[in-house]
Amino acid sequence: MENAIYRGEGILVNKWSYGLRLPFPSWFGYHRIGYCRIGKGDIVLFNNPGRSQQAAGIERRDVFIGRCIGLAGDTLFLNRELSDTASRIYIPDSKELYAYPAQQEKLVEALIKETNIGRNTLVSCMDGGYYVRSFSHYEYYLLSQKACNRIQFTALNRQHSEVHPFIVPRKGQTVAVRPWNAVLLYNTLLLHEHRRVRLQGDTLLMDGKAIRAYTFSKNYYWMAANNPVNLSDSRLFGFVPEDHIIGQAWRIWWPSRIQRFLKKAE
Repeated sequence: MENAIYRGEGILVNKWSYGLRLPFPSWFGYHRIGYCRIGKGDIVLFNNPGRSQQAAGIERRDVFIGRCIGLAGDTLFLNRELSDTASRIYIPDSKELYAYPAQQEKLVEALIKETNIGRNTLVSCMDGGYYVRSFSHYEYYLLSQKACNRIQFTALNRQHSEVHPFIVPRKGQTVAVRPWNAVLLYNTLLLHEHRRVRLQGDTLLMDGKAIRAYTFSKNYYWMAANNPVNLSDSRLFGFVPEDHIIGQAWRIWWPSRIQRFLKKAE
């Protein structure tokens, strides 16, 4: 979490920030008093949601700390396998440039209106008869789905050919099973939804039958490290369910530097 929190610093935690989680949820069930929503960008303490401590009750697992960058219902974009050290998280609202043949301009304009992207003007023209527009990763995903290969989009950053959307599940939301999210959904269903599932290649089997989508019973969050190269985040241990959330990091009380005493953790 450097440079927000440094090794050796003690952190005061506000356990009421998202509502007080009642003790021993593994024994008496998950309940909160005074529920409040997690804010995007909050530094959050939570119990280890990974496989390594599933035999222990939630409250007896290791305590992790991370920055919440994906709320329940959000869509994030990653450009490689989750376990790859080169995997990178893209925020859906960040803009990138895409080129396409000028003769397809009318079709692009029609699809922009159809997908309700909003105002989107040409950025420039390129040699060889290409137009350039700027789309967020989510906008590009919507357009490419509607286009059905009718438009030859070319990302001006080669990494974008590998970008895929990952939906952070919200309670009651149905998430489609795709080849790129099958492993992540498998782990979530097995560990936190407590379903009988099996992964066969890119196919997710539940009770012996292939499923194309699943409706989740909990809210989940995506936690990230301040250092994007460090895999000690949701790329390693997956989505964090709401019953694993402890509270928000509040103040630094045991500083490695005297000027950081009682500084807000942010």
